[in-house]
Amino acid sequence: MSIETSNVNIQQKVMDLVASGDGSQLAEIVEALTSKQVIHLIGHLSQNEQNRLFTLLSPENAAEMLEEIPDMQAAHIIEDLRTKDAAAILDEMESDDQADLIMELKTKDAEAILQEMLPEEAASVRRLLAYDPDCAGGMMHTEYFAFLEDQSIRSVTEDLRKNSEKYASFKLKYIFVISRSGVLKGVLQMQDLLLAGMDRTLSDIIVRQISYVNHQVSFEDLLDFFDINDWFGVPVVDDQQKLVGVVLRSDIRDAKSERQSVEHLESQGIIGGEELRTMPVFLRAKRRLSWLSVNIFLNIIAASVIAINQDVLSSVIALAVFLPIISDMSGCSGNQAVAVSMRELSIGAVKPEEVFRVLGQELAVGMINGLVLGLLIGMAAFFWKGNLYLGLVVGGALTLNTMLAVCLGGTVPLILKGFKIDPALASGPILTTVTDMVGFFLTLSFASLALSYLGGL
Repeated sequence: MSIETSNVNIQQKVMDLVASGDGSQLAEIVEALTSKQVIHLIGHLSQNEQNRLFTLLSPENAAEMLEEIPDMQAAHIIEDLRTKDAAAILDEMESDDQADLIMELKTKDAEAILQEMLPEEAASVRRLLAYDPDCAGGMMHTEYFAFLEDQSIRSVTEDLRKNSEKYASFKLKYIFVISRSGVLKGVLQMQDLLLAGMDRTLSDIIVRQISYVNHQVSFEDLLDFFDINDWFGVPVVDDQQKLVGVVLRSDIRDAKSERQSVEHLESQGIIGGEELRTMPVFLRAKRRLSWLSVNIFLNIIAASVIAINQDVLSSVIALAVFLPIISDMSGCSGNQAVAVSMRELSIGAVKPEEVFRVLGQELAVGMINGLVLGLLIGMAAFFWKGNLYLGLVVGGALTLNTMLAVCLGGTVPLILKGFKIDPALASGPILTTVTDMVGFFLTLSFASLALSYLGGL
């Protein structure tokens, strides 16, 4: 059976069970679904069917499903549920997922749900929401193993057995040791815990020399930390060295991937992060129009260069063939440089203040590529019309415009980053407008200088 057929059958089965109100069979089906199947299923159910599905499922099963789908889509589902049902589902989610989802909700809805959640769960979410989402405190989990340094090994092992079901869901299995005031003292090695005498205290066997990160450490610093240290996670402490959470390597990896995806979407003119076709039509249209409506004015500016030089263009009709080629090839060269700068900014390989170093590096590449591309298009123009001056005009324009595009593409993201402007969003429109405008200007200006040699083409 094909995957598509399997998904269709699952969808129909779920729809039938939702209609009949059979929650027990629904639970059996959704527990067996893969992440991709969950995303596909939710995306093909109507709003009413989604609401009914999450109402019929137990809070535990509903939470597991929500954790598999994008936050924006999950937020739309949560907003449509009764506040009490939404709170019960969030109570079953992990702390970082709770905070991420609450952040996507309208303030009024978020506060109403927090009021209905279990007090300890709501308090945990509020602590996480107080942090910047891009720092260690905003990305940490508050589910972790922590025992007091004066506890006996016997009491720890008894606690682990007694709460084994609760602890099984903890993603980081390191056991941390703290003082009675909450200060991080060290970490336990499992072999020491198992082999030491039951009446010994944890302070006798802990490893005290461990690494940790401050709760205000940035996302970029966390990336650097996990590049250097091959660990599953790291403890997070506040300014008083008190243990407040743990950051997982897997979460940093996923966040890095998500940021790259968002940057790509924004570079294509989709504002506001991820977009799915299950989102409201007007929301999706608004996100795209935010960029398109600005871009139309930028294109009018570029087109005005042609309007000013329309006499030259009407005298040398052949130029109309080459104008879009010069614009497009220069834009492609510039976008390659933008992609490299965006990548280096995201991994910390370059800083905004290094703009002149990047300019020098890109200028060399731009000169080589510009000369090669200019020679190729110049030869094409010459062989097409048999006119050397036409080849010099279009070849020279493409050479210079490519050099400019590559230099702009490499440096504009750094300049925008330095001014706290999102480079993924603004680099594309700026590059496109300038390369179009300059490309048209160079071509038509060169043509006007050589007009007596180009007449009749």
